[in-house]
Amino acid sequence: MHVCVLGAGIVGLATAWQLERRGHQVTVIDRAAPGAGASGGNGAQLSYSYVQPLADPSIWKQLPTLLLSPTSPLKLRPQLDPLQWRWGMAFLAACNAQTSRDTTATLLALAASSRTEFDAMQADIAPDCDFSATGKLVLYASSAALEGARAQLELQRTMGSQQRIVSPDECIAIEPALASYRSQMAGAVYTPSECAADCLKVCAELVRALEARGVRFLLGTDVHGFARNGHRIAAVNTNQGDIEADAFVMALGSASHKFGRALGAYLPVYPLKGYSITVEVDPSPGAAPTVNVTDSARKVVFARIGSRLRVAGMAELVGHDASIPATRIETLAAATRALFPHAGRLEELHPWSGMRPATPRGLPIIGRLASAPSNMLFNTGHGALGFTLAFGSALRVAEALASSAPTP
Repeated sequence: MHVCVLGAGIVGLATAWQLERRGHQVTVIDRAAPGAGASGGNGAQLSYSYVQPLADPSIWKQLPTLLLSPTSPLKLRPQLDPLQWRWGMAFLAACNAQTSRDTTATLLALAASSRTEFDAMQADIAPDCDFSATGKLVLYASSAALEGARAQLELQRTMGSQQRIVSPDECIAIEPALASYRSQMAGAVYTPSECAADCLKVCAELVRALEARGVRFLLGTDVHGFARNGHRIAAVNTNQGDIEADAFVMALGSASHKFGRALGAYLPVYPLKGYSITVEVDPSPGAAPTVNVTDSARKVVFARIGSRLRVAGMAELVGHDASIPATRIETLAAATRALFPHAGRLEELHPWSGMRPATPRGLPIIGRLASAPSNMLFNTGHGALGFTLAFGSALRVAEALASSAPTP
């Protein structure tokens, strides 16, 4: 078939890679450069074994802080936006133990598939993307918080994840750059198999390989709407003219809701704003981490990508405002100074913000929907796990293309 993929972030490009491998003719459309949206400056962690959804029972105790504190790493600012309110109510409804367990199980299965497919992509195109497989430490500041993490660890263990709780001394043995932070740690969850890579570089390498194989890229191209032919889409309307195809895949991130609505489908996708900084590291041994680190209290992640340290965090439900407040960047810089005071030059920290496309439960929307045209497939709503889940969800889209059944 000729398949038109809408979106050139990591999810859309992974989808194009999967489709091209199966012999389809592929066209990719995006208004910007590949990876320019939520993919470009993301946290860089490939978190295959640690996928706890944001919709968790613990949110209820945090609500006053979420609504009122200007420094909270999770922030909710109500807007005059019916979608935000509808999304927010569905999110709160998902903040219960059973839903969290079910979502975790689904995400772990998808992440396992994505790991396999990411490895296949690496073997296929050999991308230059600063890939590492050095594991991950999720740090906890108190014994109570560490015990709370034990329940999630045990749940994930029953689903195949290999993790263990380690002491502060073990943390430092695993990652010597944490030595000065020892007194601030009660312990950590250690996952030896976790990975990291520069997502923007992966996007660029996928474009390079796919163009060489005949995939057509229409970048700088705005999608305006769709031409219908009964219950099918005949073409996508763009500022470059109509693009016809046999099937279409919507991988438009936080814009998916708007375009889904134009097709008669409700997509509960809302932007979950995050920030990052990228710092050139001090090459001295023990100065900057080589293992992925997540500070659970600050909701900040650290990932080594080549000679740089990516520091990312925060989750804001504040609408579509892409501005970068200096206070949020200073929060990331302060976290870096606290955990890794010798990591590198924080005078040059390359700030970034991105709109992660999130669903209330944290599950991406993959495949066909009964309410949408039969030849439109969806691959959107991955939240903060877009890089982790991209290649697994792309596989599911490719499989769904061979089936006529809508996604339940």
